[in-house]
Amino acid sequence: MLDRTASSRSKSSMNTENPSLAAGYFDVPDTMLATIVTCLEMKAKPASRPNPPADGLVVERWEKPSIADYRALYRRVGEDWLWVSRVVMADEALAAIIWDPRVEIYAMTRDGEGLGLLELDFREPGQCELAFFGLDQSLIGSGAGRILMNAAIDTAWSKPITRFWVHTCHLDHPAALAFYQRSGFKAYKRMVELFEDPRLTGKLRADAASHIPVISAE
Repeated sequence: MLDRTASSRSKSSMNTENPSLAAGYFDVPDTMLATIVTCLEMKAKPASRPNPPADGLVVERWEKPSIADYRALYRRVGEDWLWVSRVVMADEALAAIIWDPRVEIYAMTRDGEGLGLLELDFREPGQCELAFFGLDQSLIGSGAGRILMNAAIDTAWSKPITRFWVHTCHLDHPAALAFYQRSGFKAYKRMVELFEDPRLTGKLRADAASHIPVISAE
């Protein structure tokens, strides 16, 4: 799976300028996780890349999804990458985002079953954020990520934008960063992020993201 990048956590940290860290080791509390976030952007539409065989997969605009249906697909594609922000967000706040006409949500489906999530945020004039991009584990390595990314690029650049951007982190699929770079995004900033492990607070199931060890003092 080439996931929607890193953004289960609050995006407020994306807009905060912090001093650079000195080289060395830093303690991380037992209940916290640390990750390196890479911010990427493209300033013009890249050359088209061909889609692999679709094998019944369709990318469709998802107009005003219900909160429950949206969260179900969000969990399906993101829980094993520790996506949590839309799980814990108040219903009213989530509705204000996903029902905003400047936010476009797409579902990748096969025979009516939701297997992928794409969310494009045009709320900042002249820009588009690739807010969420994720696939069900069953589609890993199938080429579905290229189909979904081509849909994202074509849709984003069909609007009057000058910048398309995304961020990912090392808790995402190991191939995510390289995939974004192959797709035409260029890295422009890296940050270190610390956040509460949602598996220790019950916000996500305790066995989510089993490839990322849970560290606890108990």
